[in-house]
Amino acid sequence: MSETPKTDHAYDGIEEYDNPLPGWWKWLFIASIVFCPFYWVFYHSGTKGRSLEDSYNVALAENTRLQFEEIGELKLDGPTIARFMGKDSWVKVGEAVFRANCVSCHGREGEGKVGPNLTDDFYKNVAEIGDIGLVIANGAGNGAMPKWSNRLHINEMVLVSAYVAKMRGNNVDGRPTEGRQIAPWPDVPADDAETTEGGEGEEADAEGPA
Repeated sequence: MSETPKTDHAYDGIEEYDNPLPGWWKWLFIASIVFCPFYWVFYHSGTKGRSLEDSYNVALAENTRLQFEEIGELKLDGPTIARFMGKDSWVKVGEAVFRANCVSCHGREGEGKVGPNLTDDFYKNVAEIGDIGLVIANGAGNGAMPKWSNRLHINEMVLVSAYVAKMRGNNVDGRPTEGRQIAPWPDVPADDAETTEGGEGEEADAEGPA
């Protein structure tokens, strides 16, 4: 028979041992409660730059800046967009920009919501690959597509353009076709195609981000 003392509590014949929590645990619990309001005031009082989201955005911007140092400032034109379509590691950066800014209108996979489907061969404001960058930079449809030149770095616009161009042909079910069918994109030059496992091609002059 256990000699451990019991409390006076009994429920349907079930008794409770008197095993109080250690003092250090109680004080730790009390300290965490006292700490909470100070933490909330410091990080969640609306002061800019203190939240975890702000810290993440600063770190992300710094990382992006370091990546862009590898390729310099790009030119927002058709040949540059076509060249970066062949660099899978940089296209992933464009995908991140798309996921952060474009899914509310175009859908996560480019299937179209408010904005048109980006995965078919029909376009409303694009006749050639360079027009993708112009639409992103300047907007279209009398503001229905907002301009992003005042919110995105030019390299981000080039890379997201390359990602959008690469979506073509996926034919994801979504909004029906809109606009007119246009000619295929130009082929990516062999020396600009990024080497992938089991694939061909040589690494271009600009390496992908680490």
